Amino acid sequence: MITLVTKMRSYWLVCTIFILTVITLLSLKPMLDLPSVPGGDKIHHIIAYAALMFPVALKKPKYWLFIGLLFFCLSAGIELLQPFVSRRTDWLDMSANLFGILLGAFAAQLINWRYPPPLRRQRS
Repeated sequence: MITLVTKMRSYWLVCTIFILTVITLLSLKPMLDLPSVPGGDKIHHIIAYAALMFPVALKKPKYWLFIGLLFFCLSAGIELLQPFVSRRTDWLDMSANLFGILLGAFAAQLINWRYPPPLRRQRS
């Protein structure tokens, strides 16, 4: 587990960019009929945005809370763009996205409490 957490902290930016790209592409993919999915659409929004926020909150770079706010703003922008790609805007999706962002941050905080990051050595 420690190795996985260490790798995630090391490659948090790559993971975040990958997840953000997948979310954006899937959200803006034109679809006439959305497929029926187990668990409902909102659960998938929560999982996707929790996965997006998790590596950022695990690493906690400078301005990590601002990054979470940017993710929420991006989700709002995606919702506004969806009618242009034969999809529909659903404001409840934005609520699910916000909940996912908060859940991802909370899960990362739990991991950071259990497996704290190593302290950086200061140069003398």
